[in-house]
Amino acid sequence: MSHVGVPRGTVRKRRSLALLTTGVLTIPVLAGCSSGGEETSRGVPQDIAPAARETVADGSTVNWAVDALPATFNAFQADADSATTRITGALLPTLFPMDKSGQPKLNPDYLESAKVIEREPKQVVLYKLNQQAVWSDGREIGAPDFVAQWRALSGKDSAFWTARNSGYERIEKIERGADDLQVRVTFSKPYADWRSLFSPLYPKEITGSPDTFNDGARTTLKNTAGPFVLRSVSTSKGTVTLARNPRWWGDKAKLDTLVFRAVAAKDRTQALADGTVDVADIDAATADRITLARRDRGNSGQQPAHGPGSEITPAAALRSWALAHGSDEEAAEIAQAAREKNRKAVVAYATEQKALRDFAVRKSLEPAYTQLALNGESGPLADDRVRRAVARALDRQELAQTVLGPLGLPAKPLGSHLALAGQPGYKDGSGALGDQNTKEAQALLADAGWTRGGAAQLPKDTKAGSEAEKKGDKDAKEGAEAEKGTAEDAKKDEDKDAKTEKSEKESKEESKEEKADEEAEDEKGDKKAGRASEDSAASRDEGLYIVGEDNKPGAKAPAHASASGASGLHVIAPARTAAAQSAALLRQAGVVGEDGTVAAQDKQPGGAAGAYAPVGTAAPAPAAAKGQLGKDGKTLTLRFVLPSGPGSQSLRSVGDKIATMLEKIGIGTEITKVPDESYFKDHIASGEYDLALYSWPATAYPATDGRPIYAKPEPATDGSLLVEQNYTRVGTDHIDQLFDQAAAELDEKAARELMKQADARIWAAAGSIPLFQRPQLVAVDKKLANVGAFGFAAPRYQDIGFKNRQAAGSPADRKK
Repeated sequence: MSHVGVPRGTVRKRRSLALLTTGVLTIPVLAGCSSGGEETSRGVPQDIAPAARETVADGSTVNWAVDALPATFNAFQADADSATTRITGALLPTLFPMDKSGQPKLNPDYLESAKVIEREPKQVVLYKLNQQAVWSDGREIGAPDFVAQWRALSGKDSAFWTARNSGYERIEKIERGADDLQVRVTFSKPYADWRSLFSPLYPKEITGSPDTFNDGARTTLKNTAGPFVLRSVSTSKGTVTLARNPRWWGDKAKLDTLVFRAVAAKDRTQALADGTVDVADIDAATADRITLARRDRGNSGQQPAHGPGSEITPAAALRSWALAHGSDEEAAEIAQAAREKNRKAVVAYATEQKALRDFAVRKSLEPAYTQLALNGESGPLADDRVRRAVARALDRQELAQTVLGPLGLPAKPLGSHLALAGQPGYKDGSGALGDQNTKEAQALLADAGWTRGGAAQLPKDTKAGSEAEKKGDKDAKEGAEAEKGTAEDAKKDEDKDAKTEKSEKESKEESKEEKADEEAEDEKGDKKAGRASEDSAASRDEGLYIVGEDNKPGAKAPAHASASGASGLHVIAPARTAAAQSAALLRQAGVVGEDGTVAAQDKQPGGAAGAYAPVGTAAPAPAAAKGQLGKDGKTLTLRFVLPSGPGSQSLRSVGDKIATMLEKIGIGTEITKVPDESYFKDHIASGEYDLALYSWPATAYPATDGRPIYAKPEPATDGSLLVEQNYTRVGTDHIDQLFDQAAAELDEKAARELMKQADARIWAAAGSIPLFQRPQLVAVDKKLANVGAFGFAAPRYQDIGFKNRQAAGSPADRKK
């Protein structure tokens, strides 16, 4: 998720950018508050068809699909996106790329060594550069490049338009070492994540002045230092073409050219079948088609038993044939047109399936996780008891199974905000909040004052027999009568409209083409048609429905749900900006003592203090049977915002399951589906939601990258709320202190312990509930090696190529 639409200044201290869950932060709790000791949880391995370089052919071209052409080639600007990261990775130095386990690893192509050589009185890091490392113009990579980048990103000169500067502001000076190949960096205060700096490293020609930094690297990169150089950018073709770098000193790139091609997610199946792309991130539907294509390889030319026409029953086929050869000429013509249309669809599908046999699906877990965000700024979720009740109502295992299970990937809920399974120091800290427990969730709500029948109760400060109460009773009575009359009028109008509509339909003649389409649909089984219609409607709908009022998750809202009186809310007005959000009192988690131990009064079974209601609090009756909870005349209903795009179906499925789980404890959800392009900008960043699903990418530097996500929001002088990237608006001073201590702790083990304590407190605050690591599915030409689902690791672009030697006219050279 890129930060499109986020007010300038809200992301200035963030290294990595957030990912939209429809589509692309974190590392780990506290002894006694988690589910166990230090875990050696192994992540899912990468799937890239690894091959030794000598078995990979030299030459050829690979086309790699990206969502869109990069808005900029400057990775430090606010509109840098996933395409920026992907492309610059092949062009510019990364000093410490992540390895397969999510740890930073020294890159010998650029560094001989890099280490802390002094800790007192100040931290000093000495970089020894690879003596062969040069920019594509022949100049040596050296201290001047480090100095220029530091000055551009230090935050001291606002003329540089930069979106991230974490760590650079801690540098005091940069000097030349014993020779030109040594760079000595002195820090004004200790910085544990120093390996995160200078990656990617830009030449001083780009970072040396505001003009070149702001504009010089947006559309081109003239000077690079990777295995490839930038050859061309074509906006008309939607391509960025890279070629071998003739000055590259490392292992020679196997490919002649590497083309990044903009292909929308919905067009990728067709692009793969047409041979337009060789590598593409895909969704589960496309992965299924490739799997079926490879399974059907031995069908000897027979039509596949799936796809268009596969659901036609023998009875429907016989009826279609009879109509096409019957005496009614008009009906026969319509039936013949329908049969011809279906035949063409079957042939086209079979042709695509045959082409898809040449691809393999390589899968792993993406280095990113999906969370349920609870906006704690205002409304019911400002009460931490309600947030904890929501969290404890969730069956996270079921939610993970919904997304990962059908893909054959391990469906295990994520246990940390600050690390993913397989990364060093990962530990399940969810015990700080407690496991799923419906009764405990109901008790928390009761303790917060939300009870059955509470929606019918007047606020506590309303006196019995007061004028306000009498007036309310009168208004209620008049309203009921008006509503009854309106309902009767509406019923009459509806009957009248129905008769008129029926008359109009009978008087109109449908075209033959429309009848042909209907005839084609009639050939399909009713069951399949109904299911397809429901799925299509769910994919296209951009409206609103309320779960909890009618016990029908997914149903449309009643007429009164919309302020305008319409049956659904189809246009979402842009929300006010995040700067306009009012400040909220945020509770502290209060889980861990200053020494890292759990206070005696907090030692309760299954979790930390605050995750349970006081002893003796009665749990309300099951909401499903007794109705929705309320308080002071208001029902407990939360605004649940979900993306409506075609690639977000799995998220919507997760959202529906969450709504059902919350309904069981008496919480209603008002689900609003909004376009992907406005989902983050107009809702998440601006705070116009109660519940939302979105993702953060993984990081090897949690103390740096995690802090702005979980930092306590601070009121600004104008009354607005400065949230950085904490879009849940939930934070505590102690969490901030733990992040700051970890960022300054040069002992890695001690820093990880601090992160575990921070994660426990984040769980207890219940503003963010990690659900699962995102799946990573990549379609790859089956002859390609060293490319696919990389998991944590950064690609080694110079190793990618076709296995065995390919002659001219090979799949790599087919029509692009």
